[in-house]
Amino acid sequence: MDYGKNRVCPVERAGVLDNRFRRWLQNPCKILSPYINEGMTVLDFGCGPGYFTIDIAQMVGKSGRVIATDLQEGMLQKLKRKIHKTELEERITLHRCEKNKIGLTEKIDFALAFYVVHELPDQGEFFKELESVLQPGGQALVVEPPFHVSKAAFLETIATARKAGLKPVEWPKVLFSKTVILKND
Repeated sequence: MDYGKNRVCPVERAGVLDNRFRRWLQNPCKILSPYINEGMTVLDFGCGPGYFTIDIAQMVGKSGRVIATDLQEGMLQKLKRKIHKTELEERITLHRCEKNKIGLTEKIDFALAFYVVHELPDQGEFFKELESVLQPGGQALVVEPPFHVSKAAFLETIATARKAGLKPVEWPKVLFSKTVILKND
């Protein structure tokens, strides 16, 4: 495990990512409902134990789909146990990404990258790949933590996304976060 700049949250600490206190502070439905509709295909990049994934699956409904992707198999297994033998199991596809690659070819309508972009070794490659799988007009919500990511670093992240063809169109408010909506024109 890399404990430097690109450190990922260990599976053993998954509980801090998915708890009632966080739900009170960062409610997935409040954050995502302006952007996700029934029938959409949504990428939850860096899904961890599925904190956002479950709510996204409910928002997209039976005709939609969620691709929950994470670098760590242990995080995907935690999510798999949560959805096992529920109606959401059919809507959620678990996908293990690589350190430098999302690894998808199918088109998506919306992507969520919550507290994860700062962990990537090559943000440029990530945004290029994201641009290639986002439908024209598709959007991505990038949310970064304020303590790990400075204002300058976040502005650099946005500049990197622009170079990949993603346009910043909105800066929604998310508690304890730096945020941007990127659009694929």
